Amino acid sequence: MLLTVLYCLLAIGLTVQLSAFATSIYLHRCLAHRALQLHPLVAFLVRLELWLATGIVPRQWVAVHRKHHRFADQEGDPHSPVLKGLWRILLGNAFYYAREARDPETVARFAPDVGTDWLDRHVFRSGLVGATCGLVLFVLLLGPLAGSISFFLQAGIYIFLNAVINGAGHAVGYRNFDNTATNMPRVALITAGEGLHNNHHAFPTSARFSFRPGEWDPSWPVIRLLAWLRLARPLRAVPENI
Repeated sequence: MLLTVLYCLLAIGLTVQLSAFATSIYLHRCLAHRALQLHPLVAFLVRLELWLATGIVPRQWVAVHRKHHRFADQEGDPHSPVLKGLWRILLGNAFYYAREARDPETVARFAPDVGTDWLDRHVFRSGLVGATCGLVLFVLLLGPLAGSISFFLQAGIYIFLNAVINGAGHAVGYRNFDNTATNMPRVALITAGEGLHNNHHAFPTSARFSFRPGEWDPSWPVIRLLAWLRLARPLRAVPENI
């Protein structure tokens, strides 16, 4: 029993962190802002992980995020705590995301350049199919009860961490730059750098989110390693200590 619990905790923690890095490096920096390029093999693997663990459709995620930048904390922002209230975003971010992601006008306007290859059109187009396959995989690895609980827990934690970025990341923390987002360094440690939200809004096309002493962007060493292995190419990184 104890061993099963340990396996479940390991699976949950590993999956949440893999999803966090895949979201920050692939969905956010690579697709949404074109701050770096990834080798097709790396892009496929992280896209597969996100599809299985979260059911996210990349084109929808990118469209919602780009619209957020276009209307940050103004009318039209899909998930602004300034407009809707902090607790409504913390508790209902998934609802606001899903509502915007299902709007064909939003997707067509803000992500015309994403989701056009064969895999996106024929394999990764259905988030429900991906999440179902992920659930089956968890059940096969951990058993029916433990696998089901573990899958939904990792999905719930991932959803909550995103809500923290979209909600608290515009309400709690400090600002280096004059925009409505905030930096939360401790949150950045468990969200692959996404907690450095004020920095990102100031320089959205930077492949690195940490700019000042005491700030740590966990995704940046991973990107540097991938670049050293010739599996990634950062296109722009704002200098430190600006």
